[in-house]
Amino acid sequence: MAKAPRRGPYICGIDAALDVVSGKWKGLILWELDAHSVRRFAQLRRGLPGVSEKMLTQHLREMEEDGLVHRKVYAEVPPRVEYSLTEHGHTLNRALLPLGAWGTDRVRREGSGMVEVADVTEVAPHE
Repeated sequence: MAKAPRRGPYICGIDAALDVVSGKWKGLILWELDAHSVRRFAQLRRGLPGVSEKMLTQHLREMEEDGLVHRKVYAEVPPRVEYSLTEHGHTLNRALLPLGAWGTDRVRREGSGMVEVADVTEVAPHE
């Protein structure tokens, strides 16, 4: 059973921020949606090698509840659902840019390498 999200009280701002982005895939979902604006579930799954359907669904629901992701359902057969970042999600993604730069420097420093993801190379963040 998934634990309920915390709602404070928090020790500091980092504690509050990490409460929202905790989970292996949330930062990557933010990056994927920022890079592509709108994604369907299967597109997100292909863009995040290794994520399970269950984890992706769980993280998307939590991110929607936290106001980071917008879920749009089209009344079609079969139903079509698209995900995009809210303005709040964009602000969080911009706040994570320095952390991403730190991580890229770490990868270079340690020679760890990065996973190649199809159809995405380097994408500038939305301003």
